Amino acid sequence: MFKLLRWQFTLFYALAAVAIIALVASGTYVIVARYFERTTDLALYHKMAHEFHSLNAPLPPELAEADIDWSILRNEGRITRSRMLTTEEAGRIALSVRGGQIKSIKLEEDDRFYEVKLRDDSEITIDAYSGRIVGIEIKDLQRDHITGISSPPAAYDAEIASIFVLPLDAQGRILFNPNPAALPITADKEALAAALQNGSDLRTITVNSGQRIRLLTYRLTRSDGPAALQLGRLLTDQEQVLNQLMIGLVSFGFVGAIVIGIAGWWLAGRALRPAEDAWARQLRFIASASHELRAPLTLIRASAEVALRSATDDDHRELLSDILSESDHMRRLVDDLLTLSRLDSGALTLQRQRIDLRDFLSELHRHVSRLGEERSITVNLNHAAGIVNADPDRLRQVLLILIDNALRYTPAGGVITISAELVGRNVRLSVRDTGCGVSPEHLPHLFERFYRADPARERTGGNAGLGLSIAKGLVEAHGGTIGVESTLNQGTLVWFTLPASDEQNV
Repeated sequence: MFKLLRWQFTLFYALAAVAIIALVASGTYVIVARYFERTTDLALYHKMAHEFHSLNAPLPPELAEADIDWSILRNEGRITRSRMLTTEEAGRIALSVRGGQIKSIKLEEDDRFYEVKLRDDSEITIDAYSGRIVGIEIKDLQRDHITGISSPPAAYDAEIASIFVLPLDAQGRILFNPNPAALPITADKEALAAALQNGSDLRTITVNSGQRIRLLTYRLTRSDGPAALQLGRLLTDQEQVLNQLMIGLVSFGFVGAIVIGIAGWWLAGRALRPAEDAWARQLRFIASASHELRAPLTLIRASAEVALRSATDDDHRELLSDILSESDHMRRLVDDLLTLSRLDSGALTLQRQRIDLRDFLSELHRHVSRLGEERSITVNLNHAAGIVNADPDRLRQVLLILIDNALRYTPAGGVITISAELVGRNVRLSVRDTGCGVSPEHLPHLFERFYRADPARERTGGNAGLGLSIAKGLVEAHGGTIGVESTLNQGTLVWFTLPASDEQNV
């Protein structure tokens, strides 16, 4: 019992550990995957803004905001609403929007906004705390390219360097190739069509080689250049990192589960040891008490029998008969307690042997049919087939317990039927009676110790409520199962199964 409980505790600890590790690992994986996704998209938007600057095209507001987010992420990283931007930071943000050269930067009177003027007379208003663009005024959209200080901050790390650019016409043809390396794909015309219709498109595609590419496509508003720009980034390196992360997390989880399982086994054993010791002491006490009670009970019964033979007074004979009856009841109770203690401790030894149920039940039927005749109850052997490997004494004990219960609660004129049949790889033995039956609410408790259903299972004839508990323990010790079915005022069926022997009757 305690070994099973220890395994259950260990399994619980291991499952709890696996659940926690899985939660942490999945959270880590999702965070890293989303970081890669966010960084890739932000890099694409930033690169797209740079290409817009290079083509001297008006910058859409969402590209301006993404470019600012990139600048803050890559260069400052610590700009918050609690600190005002410096003039240099405001200038970098303005250049990331328009490019060119700065003419002047001034802080307005309320110290809330920077007003940045560029050499092309464009004015950009920037929130001094959040770094957000709150206004853009472009004086000359057709200005010539201005040389000198240009450009967004140098943020061309691995994300930017791995992005390829495809200048496209309206039919999806590549106008020129500004990329230093070979292009992994040709233009994606579905993304181009969506961008020409909606202004922009962001999607992930899978090429024939199985590689996944993140594509950002923007429609250009100038008539003297490409119709659209399509930027892409291969996700192979990110997928490799995520796969390695997944392998590492799974390996860590596996090793962690093993370590926690071993620790859980040790902790469960340590926690259960006091209860196990107490249970062992209790079983030893019951076994010792049962052995110690047998001798005085035997002496009491023997003395009562001697006194009964020499007694002449009817009252004395009645009292001595009661002593004999109660001593027999006590002896049966002591034997039952001893059997239960052996079952609980696993000390019960089964002397298994091959049993042909046809002969075994026929002999048992001849014995119990005489008991039925004394009570005007018919005991039938309906069907007996099958061979089992079992302890004959314990099997006989189980059947006698079931038949004894049936005899107790079957009225005169009733019928008790014993049967055994082969069901699959098991042999099913059953005892059916036509007695008073058991109420449905009592059925789940019939195999509990000292349980008696009232009024149908009251203490009569020395019944202590241990018989079905012993029968259940003996059946389970043989590797079988036991059950009961009953209908009130119609009868009860108690059945149990035992593993069938490989050799069966033909």
